[in-house]
Amino acid sequence: MGSLRDVLSPFTAWKHVIETPVTIKNPIGREAADRYRGFHQNDTDKCIGCGSCEDICQNAAIDMIPVDNPKDGDSGLRPQIDYGRCCWCALCVDVCMTGSLTMSNEYTWVDSDPDAFRFIPGVDKMPWDDFEKGYERQGDRMLSGLTRPEMAELEPEARIGNFDEIVAGYSREQAVLEADRCVECGLCVATCPAHMDIPDYIAAIREGDYDLGTQILYETNPFSEVCGRVCTHKCETVCAAQYEGEPIAIRWLKRHIIDNVSEERRLEIVGTPQVLPTGQKVAVVGAGPAGLTAAYDLARSGHAVTVFEAQDKPGGMMRYGIPEYRLPYDALDRDIAVIKAQGVEIKTGTRIGTDITLDQLKADYDATVLSIGLHLGRSTRVPGSDAPGVEAAIDLLRRITAGEEVPVPKKVAVIGGGNVAMDIARSMARLQKQKFGEVGVTVTALEDFDHFLADKEEVTESFEEGIEILDARGPQEIVTFKSGKRKGHVKGLRTWKVTSIFDEQGRFTPQYDEGDEMVHEVEMVVEAIGQMADISLLGDELTEALEWNRGRIAVDADGHTSEPWLWGGGDAVHGPDVIHAVADGHKIAASVNVALMAKAEAEK
Repeated sequence: MGSLRDVLSPFTAWKHVIETPVTIKNPIGREAADRYRGFHQNDTDKCIGCGSCEDICQNAAIDMIPVDNPKDGDSGLRPQIDYGRCCWCALCVDVCMTGSLTMSNEYTWVDSDPDAFRFIPGVDKMPWDDFEKGYERQGDRMLSGLTRPEMAELEPEARIGNFDEIVAGYSREQAVLEADRCVECGLCVATCPAHMDIPDYIAAIREGDYDLGTQILYETNPFSEVCGRVCTHKCETVCAAQYEGEPIAIRWLKRHIIDNVSEERRLEIVGTPQVLPTGQKVAVVGAGPAGLTAAYDLARSGHAVTVFEAQDKPGGMMRYGIPEYRLPYDALDRDIAVIKAQGVEIKTGTRIGTDITLDQLKADYDATVLSIGLHLGRSTRVPGSDAPGVEAAIDLLRRITAGEEVPVPKKVAVIGGGNVAMDIARSMARLQKQKFGEVGVTVTALEDFDHFLADKEEVTESFEEGIEILDARGPQEIVTFKSGKRKGHVKGLRTWKVTSIFDEQGRFTPQYDEGDEMVHEVEMVVEAIGQMADISLLGDELTEALEWNRGRIAVDADGHTSEPWLWGGGDAVHGPDVIHAVADGHKIAASVNVALMAKAEAEK
């Protein structure tokens, strides 16, 4: 039982009711512990505005606010902290992928303005900005894994003698582990040319809902199985996870979804157009990623779409420019099957300019789309480049895919350092292994290894397969036999050491050390220094009428050429890249839709 004093003590406070209150500006006046969780700091040079801090805050104390002068690959947002809601749990600091967000050990803040307690760390100047003591994320408090699950692939000795697919794809367990590392910041969506909804399809993997994942994929990319294997995955270059470990394997996760959904199930999920036919007809020239993506969208809008393809099978450079060990053609066929199911008619073996002219398409169709790809190789034009035994990489790759006979000598030199150079080097190495039991391919590239154009994995796998790669070497002459039965044929390749590639103005003017010369004894030289479109199908009149941009077809922001009836996209407009071509296809389809609707309205 309490005492009388205990009962009466609360009432003793009433004696102070008539006293004047006192506000103490610094009520404590002593320094906090070194790792005390005080007020937030943010190193804006490190911050990428991913919003992970906002997502994890359970008190809604953080809002992402636009700021001036964002960096490349940056959302342009920064966290604003509301100390009316903050509970100082520091989860925002623990989840920060770049380590930019910290907390000073300052713990007193007196201000008469309540709005002062809502500010943007690192942007709004605060007294504790330069405090070195305080709380920051420790390594043992990382909330996600640092590395990707390792993807299984064929060993070099098992893959070099065939064109079997090298990479196996993630298992369910691996995919979930990798999906769990994603903080769903969405920076990848803005960077993806097709703006695929990456966080949502990764979330579908975590939930095990592959039907939903497939639906999300095909909303923005009808070539999801293709891109799950050969996409340039620029989305991964801005992934927030890269600041504390490896970026999320976005490309492999896309592949994981689609590998687990059969062609039949995809057709059910995507369905067929549920719209009335518009009566409008669209012609698409070229069955590559841009043309077929445009056809996919236009057919789903109710238009009758016919695609004209010169080769025997559709796919464009995806089929005739990418080796099957990187992209199995049955995977490509499954994506194309979904597109055809929308009502798209594909006429293969039909060459524009020979079997049908563009003038006929202009007369017979309400709109025409050009997606002609880059099917011709560029020449070095060094002495001897026209000799028998000099081949264009892109032509050889097409012939290999088509099953045509190609020359396979024991010694081959490839000029170039990009992915196409690696593709043809590795393809020729496989054919040599099948024919001779050994590899004899040498790649010479202008760039040094620190500035190589090919993907790192392509270079690594080439080395593993026994291919010799010589960096910083430029071709000077293709040496030929001067007499005998092989007079005029390739005997070797003469190269000099490259000292620089560009001048001070950034112009392409390679410089060489003439004293550092090598002659590579080979029977074939393959040029892989770039590609160009075959514009002969356009005819002289249309070629003259069109506007051009440094050898490529010029288009406006909607993919419209300078001719009102003609749209263009894909490699012949923006250069080789499947996902950019897909984005072009979407853009073109939207523009054609607007034009056809306006035309239909005018004809009423």
